[in-house]
Amino acid sequence: MRSLIVGVLTVLPLVATHASAETIDPAASFFSTRAIHDPWRVSWPSSGDEPAPVFRALSLTFPSTLLQQDEPQPLHAAAVEHSDAYEKRKKIHKYASFATLPLFATELALGQSVYNTPANLGSKRTAHGIVGGGIIGLFALNTVTGAWNMFGEDRNDPEGRTLRLLHGLLMMAADVGFVATARSGPNSRSPRQALTFETSKVTHRNMAIASISVGTAGYLLMLFGNH
Repeated sequence: MRSLIVGVLTVLPLVATHASAETIDPAASFFSTRAIHDPWRVSWPSSGDEPAPVFRALSLTFPSTLLQQDEPQPLHAAAVEHSDAYEKRKKIHKYASFATLPLFATELALGQSVYNTPANLGSKRTAHGIVGGGIIGLFALNTVTGAWNMFGEDRNDPEGRTLRLLHGLLMMAADVGFVATARSGPNSRSPRQALTFETSKVTHRNMAIASISVGTAGYLLMLFGNH
């Protein structure tokens, strides 16, 4: 027993001296927080450790040629070609219409003169009738040529269609008015019509003025419409 105690006391100084000579690693301390490798532990990457994968957006770029084909193309009115006969009728209609306003002015002057002096029924009344017949003939010619073109080849020409239609309707209304005016002329030679001569004279004049007004409106409408 004594020999055991003596042996222990002899070894302890040697162990203490050897322990103090070694440097104590603080990382190997009992309270060290260094992670111990665990073979069964799975390390998942943290969201802050590695950058998130970047996914490139799908580009929906289409070729420019495909886009141009899908866009609606502007529509242009096709040019309307007219025949030679159409052009001849148009020239006749245009040049004959130049006599419209001079005939109107002459007929109004003669008619007013006959209206103011009904007793003077000589040359003025004859001239009044001749000019009135010229107006009816002019409108008959222009009605045929104008209506032929308007309801013929002009039906396929959209340019100026409304203007042509309005012009034609006014001139046709004037046609009817001139025919009615000619038929309403007073006649003092007939005993039966002599009783209503004054009334017929006023009616004749009013119808003539109305017809000339409608015809002038139709003429000026086409004149200032550059047609």
